[in-house]
Amino acid sequence: MARTRTALAAIVASGLIALTACSGADGAGGADQKATQPAESPTSASSADAAETEETGQVGHSGHYAEPATSRRLRAGETRTTIAMPGAYTPSAPYGTGTDDYRCFLLDPELERDAWLTGTQVLPGNPDVVHHVILFQVAPEQVAAAEAKDAAEEDEGWTCFGGTGLDRFQDVNRSSWIGAWAPGGRESVTKAGYGVRLRKGSRIVMQVHYNLLAGQQPDTSAAQLRLAPGKRDYQALSTMLLPAPVELPCRPKHSDGELCEREAAVADVKERFGADGNTADLLYFLCGGKPRAGEVQSCVRTLADPITIHGVAGHMHLLGRSLKIEVNPGTPQARTILDIPVWDFDDQGSRPVDPIRLEPFEQVKVTCRHVQWLRDKLPAFEGQPDRYVVWGEGTTDEMCLGMLQVTRP
Repeated sequence: MARTRTALAAIVASGLIALTACSGADGAGGADQKATQPAESPTSASSADAAETEETGQVGHSGHYAEPATSRRLRAGETRTTIAMPGAYTPSAPYGTGTDDYRCFLLDPELERDAWLTGTQVLPGNPDVVHHVILFQVAPEQVAAAEAKDAAEEDEGWTCFGGTGLDRFQDVNRSSWIGAWAPGGRESVTKAGYGVRLRKGSRIVMQVHYNLLAGQQPDTSAAQLRLAPGKRDYQALSTMLLPAPVELPCRPKHSDGELCEREAAVADVKERFGADGNTADLLYFLCGGKPRAGEVQSCVRTLADPITIHGVAGHMHLLGRSLKIEVNPGTPQARTILDIPVWDFDDQGSRPVDPIRLEPFEQVKVTCRHVQWLRDKLPAFEGQPDRYVVWGEGTTDEMCLGMLQVTRP
């Protein structure tokens, strides 16, 4: 079964690589910058939610605010190079509907020899419209295909909901992610002796998610790469993605909406994002089971190969309430390695953990909870009625994702 699920992971990944940024977020600005989450207790929440808010004083989502970039000091032998969009890009809805644009830009770090990537820092050009940024590695043998894709569309870059579009199937077990940014994000730096291997001639795809709710404004974003000599004996890091379904039904008093049926909601996502809107259904090939409406959803993955976990992170959108990642769930060896009881959109940074070695056939589980009552409280949902919420790429769609930073033997 583990080998079968590994193959299915590659199929599912083609529809879920473009996810709101997850590494390097260390918090946002002060109270005056809070824009995405109210301070008051919810009036339409369940009693449990109301009690939770009253007891903790936490509601999450501290605001879409970009702190000025600050860089950490380089370590011995490291260098820093900047890669930037070749020109300004003004986002728009690619399929004529929706409020999100995902655009990929092919950038050249001009690597004349192999190198270790030991840190990334994204520099959003226009934080008002840049929702998140993800950096992907492009292997030398893929560069020609990437250049062709870049040349095929007018304006800078190309439309890229889902992933970069360079791989028909992308493997969630070994994602090509090398860095990311969301509001509040800062420079991400690996532990000493660890890095992501970049081969000579590699390129970088910078995928930018533009939130059109903020308007259509031009952007010229960039990123800084921290590099160490490739001859060093470092351990190679990679990212393992742990997606789970989202099946959040409308509230009973709002269930007469035209998108309150799952079939209609999935069709709407596909209309806005094309083939990449299939993720809501494809996830069941990875996670098993069938769609079951409810606030809480999870996915258990059985490992095919040994890994050592060095860092963990989670990702949801604005209706997210809590997220948890466990290893070996339901066994005497069960352990929670990430527990976010009150989700904060602006605190999605990777958390380092003491190394955790897992062997083949051991399991990892991600669990998310989403709630509809936040829809009544957040400016992003103003004027939008309830709908059945499934996995989708948009700012007001939802996701449930765990991420592991791992090394392999």
